[in-house]
Amino acid sequence: MSLATSLGFATTDYVQWPLFGQLWILFLGSFVACSGSAGGGIKMMRAVVLYKQVSRELTRAMHPRGLQTVRFGETVIPDHVLHAILGFMFIYVVSIVVMTLLMVATRLDIITAFSAVVACLNNTGPGLNLVGPATTYAVLTDFQTWVCTWAMLLGRLEIFTLLVLLTPGFWRR
Repeated sequence: MSLATSLGFATTDYVQWPLFGQLWILFLGSFVACSGSAGGGIKMMRAVVLYKQVSRELTRAMHPRGLQTVRFGETVIPDHVLHAILGFMFIYVVSIVVMTLLMVATRLDIITAFSAVVACLNNTGPGLNLVGPATTYAVLTDFQTWVCTWAMLLGRLEIFTLLVLLTPGFWRR
């Protein structure tokens, strides 16, 4: 519940659990925020729409001449919205990979680097290993803290919003 609300509070040191459980919590933390909430990550609605899009593509592979639509409740999701969600997912994954590689380049272990980036991007709080629930992010260097700060900004302000603000075309008249 703490991860879903972006509270960042932990009642147990789940770093002591098997690695599968730790990664499962990190993975689920990517989807727990609802649309319109301050939580970061993929958001539940996008995850549902992506799942339905994958189902549509599998159906298209079996029935290429059929007409399939993606629905959310009774609403048909237009293709431009599906493309925007797919674009968001691409930027989301690329952001995780690039920031994790930056953290690993500073000699941080891969689990700590990956989990710190994912936790910051999703605004869920604790990560794993050195930034787990029983520790703090104080063990990170200044550069690593800045990488996590950018991840938090990307997650909290929405990736597209922040990237648009950083483009020169936005500031031109």
